[in-house]
Amino acid sequence: MAVEEVESDVREAGEAAVEMVAATRYPVAPGYRVNVRSGPGTNYRLVRVLAYGATVPINCQKPGEWVSGPYGTTNIWDNIANGQYISDAYVHTGSDGYITVRCT
Repeated sequence: MAVEEVESDVREAGEAAVEMVAATRYPVAPGYRVNVRSGPGTNYRLVRVLAYGATVPINCQKPGEWVSGPYGTTNIWDNIANGQYISDAYVHTGSDGYITVRCT
């Protein structure tokens, strides 16, 4: 196998791994612009507001304030970026419980 072929194979494998890590995104409830908070509760600072039709990655989850939304009542908050949380009550994960690791 030539050096160029090996480099190409390594590059393609790396790109596939990045796609797999970034591939899982979850839809926010249709018709909602969800507030993104700096922590797991409505008392935390508002960081931004998600657009209608947004999808989000869930890096980790942690318990916090209880919130009722279109997908039930829960105290699970989803970390969607560094220092950014949204209530799992507004995210369609297909589960009423934790779907990934707990945030530390």
